[in-house]
Amino acid sequence: MKIALVHDYLTQRGGAERVFELLCKRYPDADIFTSVYDPKRTIDLHDRVVHTTALQNVPGASKYFRLLAPLYFPAFRSLDLQDYDLIISSSSSFAKAVRKNPTARHICFCHNVTRFLWDTRNYLREYTTFRKLYPLLEKVFQQMRRVDLNYSQEPDLYIANSSIVAERIQTVYKKPAIVINYPIDSKKFVFSSEKDDFYLTSARLISYKRTDIIIEAFNWLGLTLLVTGEGPERKRLEAQAMKNIHFLGHVSDVDRTQLMSKTRAVIVAALEDYGLVPVEANASGTPVIAYGAGGVLDTQIPGKTGVLFNRQSPEALQSALLAANSIKWNYRKIRDHALEHFSEEAFFGKVEQAIGIT
Repeated sequence: MKIALVHDYLTQRGGAERVFELLCKRYPDADIFTSVYDPKRTIDLHDRVVHTTALQNVPGASKYFRLLAPLYFPAFRSLDLQDYDLIISSSSSFAKAVRKNPTARHICFCHNVTRFLWDTRNYLREYTTFRKLYPLLEKVFQQMRRVDLNYSQEPDLYIANSSIVAERIQTVYKKPAIVINYPIDSKKFVFSSEKDDFYLTSARLISYKRTDIIIEAFNWLGLTLLVTGEGPERKRLEAQAMKNIHFLGHVSDVDRTQLMSKTRAVIVAALEDYGLVPVEANASGTPVIAYGAGGVLDTQIPGKTGVLFNRQSPEALQSALLAANSIKWNYRKIRDHALEHFSEEAFFGKVEQAIGIT
């Protein structure tokens, strides 16, 4: 069976890219396609050949890839995938538009419906430049929504990473989706039952991650917080933070793994469609303190693997931190739960049953 793996763009390293990395490892003989590829900014594909579109030749494309939004659909339609028996796309927006031959199957791992088209105002609040151009962009987006709906019918099967994403796929695209919670590369995470006296938050520093809530809560409590990640919000957040909060910027995978295993808890304040960070924390034997909506409802067991708070506010997070401190955590059971439900083998067992690969 000839397999093509397709991803929106390989210009960053987020949760969607980490899932695509696992797909590439699982199918080492598959051909890889994307619109724009920057090996310095994204997942490590070693010596694998990555086929790109004409957008790869646009100056600055890998850095300013969002500005090319109207061009991605035609770019993916231009890819020649007629010789493939199975196409597996990993998409939050455009890769689902690829064409296949009539006898092939197209399975789409849909991380979300195209957010900037279907949740425009919330999405654009993160990007000042786009907000200023909103009246003009909305006319472009209206046309792109029609195109997105049209190409959303291309995949033969949608796999959603969480229940909330499956609901959005059904609501917007009118397509059913099966829910298979995405895995983590469990071999990358180490277990420790000895926790140090600090807390950790690990995320891109953009507004919807609500790191500001976490910082305000820790300003009041005075507990040590380590913040990993980069983003446009960093300077503002650093100015907000007291001396007990330390910004580490980008850290290596090895360092991040050690931090996850030694922290008392990993803090998540965003409404995540799925969210790999809570699962990664659990795989390290570490509990999670998270805003109780979205993907964490699929992955966390309150009181067993984490504590959920019901409002995105510093006060609610403070209460959750105090509640977490009163729990005698079984770190080994936290890790065992993550490995049982969110390992690569558990994930691919479900996937390959669903798509008929044995």
